[in-house]
Parts: sequence; structure tokens; C-alpha cells
Amino acid sequence: MTHKRSAGLLLFRRTGTEPETGVEVLLGHMGGPLWAGREAGGWAIPKGEYGPEETPRAAARREFTEEIGLPPPEGAYLPLGEVRLTSGKVVTIWAVEADLDPDVMVPGTFTMEWPPHSGNVQEFPELDRVAWFAPPLAQSLLIPSQLPFIERLLELLKV
Repeated sequence: MTHKRSAGLLLFRRTGTEPETGVEVLLGHMGGPLWAGREAGGWAIPKGEYGPEETPRAAARREFTEEIGLPPPEGAYLPLGEVRLTSGKVVTIWAVEADLDPDVMVPGTFTMEWPPHSGNVQEFPELDRVAWFAPPLAQSLLIPSQLPFIERLLELLKV
């Protein structure tokens, strides 16, 4: 059985000289009614699935554009490795140093039947907002399966 694969980009920016406050990461709040009232565990690194015809890095760049609505940043792509989810899906993330204004985001959308079993199909943003967070706050908001990527980034940057 072939497991699904997903790839994404974790943007970070330097904000000062103090190690504890010297970096922020960009996370997206998952869109749609299932996540509407949820903060803790409702934020994620912009990412998405890809097939065998696409490289993980190309997929990460494409998914960034699909979810954020902006071209992926240029610069050094720092590999943060993979995490295998309990479902078996493998998630691969790169960190990229860049500054992005959350107000210019134009999210991609998805459709789903809502409310369930109603026959009504509605369109929702993949991410309903993006924001910059210092790592401790990011870790409290991020879906748990993606926490290792924040820890790996901090280790890489020695923050």
C-alpha cells in the first residue's frame, strides 16, 4: 500500500537579537466550519498532497501558492525532514526565511457539503487567515503532528 505524501513551506523571519524573541514563523488557520471555533490545534504549516510525478520541493512550492495565493519565496530552502503521521502519511517541510504581509494573502478554496447530509455544497477558504507567531505561541496553536518541524527549525537556527 502506498501512503499519501504531503509537502510544505514553513516561513520564518528574524525579529530581533534576543534568542527567545528573535524569530517568528508563519502559520495558517485551517478554513471551513470544522475549524472555525478552534485556535489550539487549528493552525498548520501551509502544505498539501502530491503524487509520484512531482518532487516534494516542487509540491511544497505549488501548495504554498495554492493555499496562500502568493508565489513561494525565493532563497535558501532549509530541509526540516519528514514526519510520518499515525495515518501513514509522510509530511516533508522546508523552512524559508522570508517576510510576508498576512493581509495580502488570497487563499485557495475547497468545497464540501455543509451542514453534513444537507445536500448543500459550500465553498470555504483552505486557510481563513495567516499570522506570524513567536515559537512558543506557535507550538501551542499548531496541530500536534507538525510540532517537530518547529523544534527542528529552532535547532537549525540555534534559537
